[in-house]
Amino acid sequence: MKRLPIPDDVTGDEIDKDVRQELLSLPKTLAEDVARNLVMVAKLLDEDPERAYGYSRVALRLASRVAAVREAAGFAAYAVGKYSEALAEFRASRRMTGSVELWPVMADCERGLGRPEKAMAMAGEPEVAKLDKAGQVEMRLVAAGARRDMGQAEAAVVTLQSPELASSAVHPWTARLRYAYADALLAVGREDEARDWFAKALEADQGGTTDASDRLAELDGVEFTDALDESADDDEEPAAEKPAADRGAAEAGAGVVDAAVDVADEDAGEVVEAGRDGADEARRDGAEGGEPEKG
Repeated sequence: MKRLPIPDDVTGDEIDKDVRQELLSLPKTLAEDVARNLVMVAKLLDEDPERAYGYSRVALRLASRVAAVREAAGFAAYAVGKYSEALAEFRASRRMTGSVELWPVMADCERGLGRPEKAMAMAGEPEVAKLDKAGQVEMRLVAAGARRDMGQAEAAVVTLQSPELASSAVHPWTARLRYAYADALLAVGREDEARDWFAKALEADQGGTTDASDRLAELDGVEFTDALDESADDDEEPAAEKPAADRGAAEAGAGVVDAAVDVADEDAGEVVEAGRDGADEARRDGAEGGEPEKG
């Protein structure tokens, strides 16, 4: 089995204590090896999902009977757009734990596989009532995205209207919910309202998980110039513009979390953001005009 290089300063002790508890079922040396690979998944999931996926496959070969490993493999596959594989891993983790917390990202995988009707059906299942508040918000975001996938833009707007949206309280998911609502409003031509909600999303987005500021500037017709370009040599050709991030905050479940592979010295990600917050948002741009929600 091919192993991937892991920096010496990654010991495996960084892993979340709940995951470490799961790994106690393994021989000590094997548990340490799996833990180090899971730490690498967590560290790379946002910045280099392809490499994170590679480490997740190593961990999966070493300990496929550990639920946290299956969950981590699912999020890594999800981040690189391997939705069928991700769904299989999430289902395996759910069978092992009996937990419903992966339900929204499983539904978003159905969207990724071109089955928005299945995602909508999942939004009406009893499992949704068992989710915590964050999970229910994620499920609402997935359902709204599925509506837009099916060409039901007005229904997507209605789906996002909720007490959580109306609340002035700020939670980790608030910015993404407001952003999704703004994007849905824009899709049905309600530009003035969309601008207001992008502004509200920006107010709540303390972690910079959305590109609400860019969307506001776009609506206001503002163009930004890189100050560094002004000092560049006239003879030099301008550098190629870096494309905007494919993953947007409006996508439910697009926020990828490391709930299974949470590094102790970093802030935990949101469920499905799955974070981060990502997922292949470019696939959805055509259907939704959307964002990033892995997360």
